[in-house]
Amino acid sequence: MRVHLINPSDVSFGTAVITPRWLYVLAAATPSSFGDPVLTDETLEPFDPDGIKAGDVVGIGIHTANALRGFTIGKMARERGAYVVFGGIHATLYPNEAHDLGGAHAVVKGDGDLVWSKVLADCSRGTPLLVYEGGRIDASHFLPARWDLVPRRSYMWASVQTVRGCPKHCSFCSVWRTDGQRPRQRSSDVVVEEIVQLRRLGFRFIALADDNFYPVTLTDIRLAEQQNNTARVNELKSIRAERFALMERLAQLPSDTIFFTQITMEAAEDNEFLDAMQAAHIKGALVGVESVTPEGLKDVYKEFNCAGEDLVTRLKKFRRHGIYVLGSFIFGLPSDRQQTFDATAAVASRAEIAFAQFVMLTPYPGTVDFIKWEKEMEAAQVKVAGIPITRRWLIPLGLRPKLYWPHPTMSGEEIRQRTQSVWDNFYGLKSIWMRSRFIKSLRARLAFVLISKIYRQMYADTGIATDSARVSRSAQWARWLARPCQRLFAGTPMPLLQVPKRRSEDVGMGLTTLQAD
Repeated sequence: MRVHLINPSDVSFGTAVITPRWLYVLAAATPSSFGDPVLTDETLEPFDPDGIKAGDVVGIGIHTANALRGFTIGKMARERGAYVVFGGIHATLYPNEAHDLGGAHAVVKGDGDLVWSKVLADCSRGTPLLVYEGGRIDASHFLPARWDLVPRRSYMWASVQTVRGCPKHCSFCSVWRTDGQRPRQRSSDVVVEEIVQLRRLGFRFIALADDNFYPVTLTDIRLAEQQNNTARVNELKSIRAERFALMERLAQLPSDTIFFTQITMEAAEDNEFLDAMQAAHIKGALVGVESVTPEGLKDVYKEFNCAGEDLVTRLKKFRRHGIYVLGSFIFGLPSDRQQTFDATAAVASRAEIAFAQFVMLTPYPGTVDFIKWEKEMEAAQVKVAGIPITRRWLIPLGLRPKLYWPHPTMSGEEIRQRTQSVWDNFYGLKSIWMRSRFIKSLRARLAFVLISKIYRQMYADTGIATDSARVSRSAQWARWLARPCQRLFAGTPMPLLQVPKRRSEDVGMGLTTLQAD
């Protein structure tokens, strides 16, 4: 009996940007008695079903975007006599789909770190349960990944998780509903040990794959103090201090180590935190801007963000601290108008954003937006290819609408075309070259251009294009560009690198701003 872990994808690029961390975490959760699992990441190459034998266990992790492909793989594996187990956020939300459409023997809901070994033991006895409740485990039980199994030359970036959950409640995001609003934060000890392991292997670009790297804001602590909630204040300060302890240790790593993370705009108010990020080699951050107007921010329950000139100023503040922003913007909000597209492009340019992604409003399961949209669509009884649009992920790729939420003033095709135009302009050669002026060497500037073009091919055309031929061409271009680009990210293995020590005075770090107030 062999264990197979599969990350489904409809498009393969030969090289991937970031390691799919869950594959290597579940590999670590696989008991040694079952041997090393066989790992397949379809963003690299398509799955080969010939490797599956009767009695094997096939674990498939799915989110909404790759669920249909995952179900196809599940049925193929079951036909070959394997035990099929689904996990991931989509299987957690819709376990019956995995059983009915994916040939699942079992579904794991929630975190798989601890429950996976029980799933394998039950399969080995021929008695898998229909559903396993993984729940939300404490951070002390998060498993470090099996990076010894990673194909080193296939990924540009490695990934390490430091915290799960997000205290916000954005309407378009499911994280706070599925992973919780209480940040489950790993100790800096285990995080740094895992990062050092990756650096020893030659990874020098590492994504801190967190739901929100800034889980406690200064405002959070002030509000708790105003409420005289001493226990809450102490809890928040402890989380904040551990963040600073982690960053202090990251700062001790080789200077060519580069980190990227995901963070909320509120971090721009916290100079001490930004200074610590800069010292810790955190050079990039995905910042959810979402909308450049107050009305748009209200649409997505993100009124803690700012708009207009304040938005430009805050985004520039990241750059002033040596942190280059990947700004994320949403088009198709009810308050959007034709002029919103030009206004968004102007903000992205003036705010000195290094990279940007422009996505169309899409209701994802588990979100407030989806609940509202589902009710509207069920009442209208809308179907595509005989499939209710409220189960849009089951619609064949070529038939899926590009915009699911009716807009009060624009058609879905108009929004798609305007979104595509913003992508095209932002990632035009002239625009990319202008943005690269902050880079000193010609070689690095050319690398920036190459990376920008790859990002556009991977995330724009393959997601927005209306025909399969354009998607296929974009995937092929990305494949050609990505292979030489991967070498730009490779670092020299450092097998003798030591784990930075934690200093005793770290306990008080990150509190000076609060004390000064």
